[in-house]
Amino acid sequence: MSQTATLQREQGTDLYSILEQEVRKDPSGTCALLFLYCAGESPGLEGQVKGFFNPLSGLHGEVRKDPVTKTLAVILPGMTLDAAHYQALLLKQLLLEMNENYDPRITLAAMSDAPSPQVLKQMAESARLSTSPDIHIFTEDETGADTNRILIVDNDTTVREFLQIRLAMQGYETLEAVDGLEALELIPKWEPDLVLTELNLYGIDGLPFIYHIQQLDVKSPPKIVVLTERRVEQTISQCFQNGVDDYVTKPFSPVELDARIRRCLH
Repeated sequence: MSQTATLQREQGTDLYSILEQEVRKDPSGTCALLFLYCAGESPGLEGQVKGFFNPLSGLHGEVRKDPVTKTLAVILPGMTLDAAHYQALLLKQLLLEMNENYDPRITLAAMSDAPSPQVLKQMAESARLSTSPDIHIFTEDETGADTNRILIVDNDTTVREFLQIRLAMQGYETLEAVDGLEALELIPKWEPDLVLTELNLYGIDGLPFIYHIQQLDVKSPPKIVVLTERRVEQTISQCFQNGVDDYVTKPFSPVELDARIRRCLH
């Protein structure tokens, strides 16, 4: 490994320790954190974000960059989560107006106690790995070492958003995929404990999708819960024969879905 690559990795690790110290020094006792990631080329992004949070604009935010992942971290002293969310929406709109190819992914958090460097890095990763354009609110429930990870796979934005909110309320860490191909790319990288999936997907769907999940090279194959509009008895039977752990049809009871997920994971 080159000296430059080694230095970048050390700087990336040190960044989160520096962020922790800066949050701890905040005299207001409340502090919002914003993590921003744009896939692909994003020339000038850091400067544009710094310009947005310039004190002359009425805002103050310390902007730092992870040299390894290119994720930007912004510390917003004294700002509540609601205020930070509003500013994140404005920032996202500004970036898209400047360059429609930016495709920003944003994670927000507001905590009274300074999170550890490991938790801060987890927040940054949630932005980098996000497949949803929606701003993700990182909750304290997601910081637990034993938090189960659930990958939500559905091409319906409304369904994904509902499930993400519902599962976050239950203390699960979530990630979203809009189709089967994207899900198959995310599973080896993120290693979810459970995949909650529709069968009607773009690219690859149904039983072939289930089969490909089980063939992935991962340490521990995820549990699979199907949440679908398909009600054909033969399809349900084939899913269970092919290793699906549970099958729920839409429309569904959120309470029942909670119980079935807990049963699969525990």
